Amino acid sequence: MSHQAAVVFTAKSTERILREGGTSSWRLDRSHARLCGYVVCTRNAKADWAEGTQPHHSAFLIGKVRDVVPCLPTPENNESPKNRYLIQFSEFARVNIPNVWKGDRNPVKYATLEKLGIDPSKLNWEAMPEPVTSSAMDAPSPAPESPGVQPLTMAEAKKGLAMTFNVAPEAIEIVIRG
Repeated sequence: MSHQAAVVFTAKSTERILREGGTSSWRLDRSHARLCGYVVCTRNAKADWAEGTQPHHSAFLIGKVRDVVPCLPTPENNESPKNRYLIQFSEFARVNIPNVWKGDRNPVKYATLEKLGIDPSKLNWEAMPEPVTSSAMDAPSPAPESPGVQPLTMAEAKKGLAMTFNVAPEAIEIVIRG
């Protein structure tokens, strides 16, 4: 079985990636990336702002792709970065695999886990923590609850809507305007 993967070359630390809910700020073809079941994070240790300690070009984190969503504005950038995406994880595994990144010019490429020599059944998968965003602390308090209505995660909303309309959850896109 072929396990499609997006492979990214990042200077962000494992802790930051987990805090953000996945690996972010990538320019990529969203429809192509959404076909991948996995994302392999490889270390860019040469960036001026490199946060991780893993060896340059090594794979250090693998995530199971939950979704690929547009990036939100950050405190450094009040505008939403155009054509930049967050690859969200549903689960992750810490790895230490040397020389996975082969020096490609584009920081995002596509491969299979098999081609990279990775067997996902042998990895120690962990559940993703809830992402922490700076905007979460500034967000307005939720509207008063209506009787019988409970807050939902995006994943729960997509699953429920998919059942209602008899389509796959991946076919559901939710837009929130506030």
